[in-house]
Order: sequence, then structure tokens, then C-alpha cells
Amino acid sequence: MATVTQQLDPGAAQFLSTAFPAFVRTGANFPVVGLAFDATLDEAAFWLIRAVNYGSGNLTIHTDWYADVASTGDVVWESKLAVITPDTDTQDVETKALATLNTVTDTHLGTVGQRLHRAIITVTNLDALAANDDVWVKLTRNAVNVADTMAGDAILTLATVSYSDV
Repeated sequence: MATVTQQLDPGAAQFLSTAFPAFVRTGANFPVVGLAFDATLDEAAFWLIRAVNYGSGNLTIHTDWYADVASTGDVVWESKLAVITPDTDTQDVETKALATLNTVTDTHLGTVGQRLHRAIITVTNLDALAANDDVWVKLTRNAVNVADTMAGDAILTLATVSYSDV
């Protein structure tokens, strides 16, 4: 049994025509790039991956993020999947619905605004996922959720999707 891990690089994200996070580049000693998810508007990013060697079970999405200006509060991260089996599924790829969302609330650990955090989303709504399916992964900061209390942008520096191959 092994764990398969795939990176969701912020620079490779795709977006709808509205409500998307800004791409940012900062850093004094090395480049720090990410997607700045707003504190007052739900913004979403998408990635397309192939479920290479997917075996069974839930997916896990690790979201590495930091606060632009805040040093307290909670951030609510959400993820949804849309899964299509090429040559088998008959639905329209352009209108395929996303599965029910999965969420996690992560608390800023305080003292330093730009402290790196990791929130882990367990994705249980798999949309009939099978090995080698095409998977669209949607990641959102649910800024309008009353549990999302952190002021300012939450900057996603990297996300990874992992799953079992058995």
C-alpha cells in the first residue's frame, strides 16, 4: 500500500470569469508565490488532475497558507470535486456538476501574520471516483461563513491531494 500525492501549484490554477483569488509574488530572500483569497468574498481556484493509481477511500487535501496581515482568527477552506471517467461517462464535460463540498476550519496560530499554516480537508464526497479518472478540484475560502473570522487575505502557497493506491 502506498500513498499517491499530487501537487496543486498556485501558478497552475484555473479560474472562472469572476470571484477568483489574485496571484501574488512576495518575499525578501526568496520568491513566495500564492493565491490571495479575500476575507469578504468567496473566491475559488480549480485544478485538473488525473487520479493515477487511485485505489479506494477518501482524498486528503493539505492547504498550506498564511495570513497577509492578520495574526488571529479562523479561515474556512472548502473543496469540491467533479469526476469524469473518459470513454465511459456520458455527461457534458462543460456542464458537469461538482459533488457536495467538504470543509475544514483552521485557526491562525497568532503572533506573526505571515506564519505558514496547514489545513487538512478530508474529501468524502468523491463523485464516483475511480482509478485514472479526470478530477477537477475546486478550492475555496468561504469568507462569508460566520466561522471565517480572519481579517485580510489568506494566501495559499501550495496544496496537495493524496489518496491510497489500494
